[in-house]
Amino acid sequence: MATIKIHGMIDPHTHLRDLDWSHKATFASETKAAIAGGYWAVFDMPNTSPSTIDAEKLDTKLAKINENAYCDWGLYFGASQADNTDQYKAIVQKVCGLKIYNNSTTGDLLIDNQEDRDTHYHEWSDERLIAVHAEDETVGDILELVRKYNRKTHFLHISTQLEIELLKQAKEEGLPVTVGVCPHHLFLTEDDLSTIGAYGHMKPELKTKADQQALWNAIESGIVDIIESDHAPHTIEEKESANPPYGVPGLETTLPLMLQAVKDGRLTLERATDMVSTNIQNIWNIDVPAETYTVVDTEASYTIERQNLHTKCGWSPFEGMTVSGKIIEVWIRGHQVYDGEQILSKRGFGNNLFGTTI
Repeated sequence: MATIKIHGMIDPHTHLRDLDWSHKATFASETKAAIAGGYWAVFDMPNTSPSTIDAEKLDTKLAKINENAYCDWGLYFGASQADNTDQYKAIVQKVCGLKIYNNSTTGDLLIDNQEDRDTHYHEWSDERLIAVHAEDETVGDILELVRKYNRKTHFLHISTQLEIELLKQAKEEGLPVTVGVCPHHLFLTEDDLSTIGAYGHMKPELKTKADQQALWNAIESGIVDIIESDHAPHTIEEKESANPPYGVPGLETTLPLMLQAVKDGRLTLERATDMVSTNIQNIWNIDVPAETYTVVDTEASYTIERQNLHTKCGWSPFEGMTVSGKIIEVWIRGHQVYDGEQILSKRGFGNNLFGTTI
């Protein structure tokens, strides 16, 4: 056995469901999955049902996750078409950031008008970053706002060569931008859809092998800052229906997949671990509590199988893949919360890393 210790693993891009979508997953089930995946903390997106777009709905969600989380956590607030900027001052210190959906979403969270985006950028506070869903040319539109307001902006789930080129130029310009990439875009392409079908449907969708290679190149060159799962569980019945929803789970497979990439010589161990811990801590300006770490046996190899997953949805797009790196211990604030098999923390153990709960 060869073990490593990773201090303070964080996934800043998850959809934990619960509330009206508790049939898909709950704060309890998915924070357990996070621990089994090695994570100290997870940040939950605002496109739940109901959407997290006003102070009342935020407080309801804060109270619910506070009662049920097994690991530490943070919540995003969502920018709304209905212009909810008057809410920002009251909520900014309770959340990990503002999420703006600029592409590929529905309802009251899609902001596809540049003037509306400008309003949200103008009104948001420098106390927290802005996280954006922006695809293709829209990345350039958002960079115009970053340039105008100098607001710290994290680009989520980047998936194409074009997007990488735009963000490379932005970093060379010195703009305050960071870049996240998901394992499903690193390990799967559109060619896999013929095999996995709707289990490979997500937003942004799977791309070409050339796009995938551009992501790996960007990891090697340092353009990519972090690996985020975009964990988005749906039930098996929903995925196998005539109208399957977009989204895949990833909390329990992200670290093993990246460690398999290390074994395959695609990146260094230091780079892999920094992208799931230190870099995220620096971007969100978080200090890791004492005795908060994950112990991994880097020599252990196993096959991803749905019966071994903790996520409520009970499946993975990576089923059947062999990975390296078995998580054997997780400690949070001096408490062992995982022993390699069982979750040891209690419901409600998790803390909000971003201020008050209610």
